[in-house]
Amino acid sequence: MVAAGLHTDDEGIDSGAVVDYNGNPVDQSKTGGWLGAGLILGTELAERVCVMGISMNLVTYLVGDLHLSTSESANIVTNFMGALNLLALLGGFLADAKLGRYMTVAIFSVITAAGVSLLTMATSLSSMRPPACDSVRVAHHECVAASGDQLAMLFVSLYTIALGAGGIKANVSGFGSDQFDNRDPKEEKAMIFFFNRFYFCISLGSLFAVTVLVYIQDNVARGWGYGISAGTMVAAVVVLLSGTRLYRYRRPQGSPLTVIWRVLFAAWRKRSVPLPAHPSQLNEYSSAKVAHTERFRCLDKAAVNEEFKTSSSSSSDKEVEDCSKIAASGCCTVTQVEEVKMVLKLLPIWSTCILFWTVYSQMTTFSVEQATYMNRHIGRSFLYPSGSLSFFLFISILLFTSLNEKLLVPLARTLTGRPHGVTSLQRAGVGLVLSILAMVVSALVEKYRRDSAPTEIISVFWLVPQFFLVGAGEAFAYVGQLEFFIREAPERMKSMSTGLFLSTLSMGFFFSSLLVSLVDKATDGGWIKNNLDKGRLDYFYWMLAVLGVINFAVFLLFASRHEYKVQNFSSEMKQGTTTKELESWKDDVSVDEQIKGMDV
Repeated sequence: MVAAGLHTDDEGIDSGAVVDYNGNPVDQSKTGGWLGAGLILGTELAERVCVMGISMNLVTYLVGDLHLSTSESANIVTNFMGALNLLALLGGFLADAKLGRYMTVAIFSVITAAGVSLLTMATSLSSMRPPACDSVRVAHHECVAASGDQLAMLFVSLYTIALGAGGIKANVSGFGSDQFDNRDPKEEKAMIFFFNRFYFCISLGSLFAVTVLVYIQDNVARGWGYGISAGTMVAAVVVLLSGTRLYRYRRPQGSPLTVIWRVLFAAWRKRSVPLPAHPSQLNEYSSAKVAHTERFRCLDKAAVNEEFKTSSSSSSDKEVEDCSKIAASGCCTVTQVEEVKMVLKLLPIWSTCILFWTVYSQMTTFSVEQATYMNRHIGRSFLYPSGSLSFFLFISILLFTSLNEKLLVPLARTLTGRPHGVTSLQRAGVGLVLSILAMVVSALVEKYRRDSAPTEIISVFWLVPQFFLVGAGEAFAYVGQLEFFIREAPERMKSMSTGLFLSTLSMGFFFSSLLVSLVDKATDGGWIKNNLDKGRLDYFYWMLAVLGVINFAVFLLFASRHEYKVQNFSSEMKQGTTTKELESWKDDVSVDEQIKGMDV
């Protein structure tokens, strides 16, 4: 099956244009909109069912069935989630460079289905688990741990899932946003709520995973729980393919990494070449698709054209030859340079988003392990699954996502006069604050649980507030960060920018693994013990809270200095307008008409 997203430039259609399945200009009445976006969201819904159904309860399987240590089990989970989100960069690269978003999502959905099927086998075969041990040994964590051979199949299946899910996550939101035309007032209005509804929808999948699937894993069989996930993923592939003729496609425009490499390499090789007196002398300045900016001016040297260099006293034939080697068409263009500048502008915010996901990772590891030490009985017969505590996390996400769309955003829009109400960075900042509060609450609850352990086993529902706070934080942070990276990225690099956003999740999970290892070594296992009653997990939570405060201060500094990308140019606006000219132009038209979301 060949989608329009894979067609080469023919029929005179611009490579960056949105086309239908046959490669023709789209008919908006028959393609895209919420019909196409809804089918696409089904794929992410299934991906979330699979990933959440695995990650939220995996630590109990590693500790309880494979008899691994608490710290080692936590690191396996966070490394799996870290790899999954890091591989989103690969998925974004492939989509932008060659495959297109549709084909990338379809291929990686099949890979995910294969990985979950393999995991079903790995957890169903008795030969893949060590011998069971008696209750005395369980209490002292002295059971025989799984061997390397038994872990091999588990790791292969987990990282196959990570590869597939990473490719889906990098492209499904971008592919969904391609179904809306922001030049159409009606579709632009729908686009405003797309990211909220996107996350609301996939949170429903997460809710199903941490309730129904986790219960089946704990009370029926792991294989049945993962088997349902595999079936869900197969169904999602069928749904995605069934809507092929209903989608709008944006053709891949070449590898964004190639553009970044060309610009950085050219700027370095021509570092001794002086900049022209005015940016209009840069290569293809007059036809640039992106306004020239004054930041990172050293990169402008990549666009110093041949005519300027040969008239300069410091120019040489070698510089001209170097530029020809960098790009077949000559020196880099102003558009290419400005696109790289846009990516570099994202990095400071990127770095401060990492710690939120380090906090989030605790909800899939230590918080779940804490639950196994608490009273989980409801009535006389029902034992609440440890992994199902994430139910409160996703309920919180659904609640605050709905409040954002129905109450907070309209209220902020009325108060500020901006179409988006609150900016993406404001959302992200609220998420960071809530993550700090979550770690403070986590530390206090863990201290109370540990102090009560000798005489009383407290209810597992003491853990609900920390799940609720992290869920509320995610409702703000995920949507805000995703919107920020997609809207602020260059058009040709949107899939890669989604991968860049997801890499913050990756770095957050990897940073959690690093912190656990460092703390375990520095305290000689004093804080994080196999028996949590003998450890000081509350100290670990306090450490994360302090790091969160420092990180938030740095975030505020970077956010206050960030200049939002101009989303829409006036039709009378000269292409290639400089920042100073743009400032002058802004004084003559309303904020809503010229730019959306410029304030932090």
